Amino acid sequence: MTCINRRDLALLALRTGTGAVLMAHGTQKLFGWFGGAGLDGTAAGMERMGFTPGRQSAVAAALGEAGGGALLVLGLATPAAGAAAAGAMAGAVAVHAPAGFFAQEGGYEYPAFLGFTAAAVGLAGAGRYSVDHATGHTFDRPWTLALAFAGSALAAAAVLTKRARERQDAA
Repeated sequence: MTCINRRDLALLALRTGTGAVLMAHGTQKLFGWFGGAGLDGTAAGMERMGFTPGRQSAVAAALGEAGGGALLVLGLATPAAGAAAAGAMAGAVAVHAPAGFFAQEGGYEYPAFLGFTAAAVGLAGAGRYSVDHATGHTFDRPWTLALAFAGSALAAAAVLTKRARERQDAA
């Protein structure tokens, strides 16, 4: 009889819960599901928030959330999934930061939590109950982890720096 590993069950629960929330959030942007604005509405909102061009920013955010979330649920390419979701949430944190920390005041508490959780799962790995494990960790190698998180951090920094510069020029 195989012993169920609690750590792997915990990773499965954390992955699926976080991934499902991210997927729902991203599909609001991408398809307008769950009362979301859809791609056109999200693109307009991105422009208003200073992310230009708005359509590409909306697609990137939506794919980081929905795609990263779907991959987390599956436990597939987990480092890339966690890094993509964390990078997308970095943009959301920047938008909400002026309102402070707490969500009830419009702050960044919620996107920060999602980003840190996605990053933690990406760093920890998907565990035994995952597609990564079933495929011999083909898309979960040390170099994949380093490349995914470095790429996500650089992309987030570039986008946020550009946004800050454009907002400063507009002021």
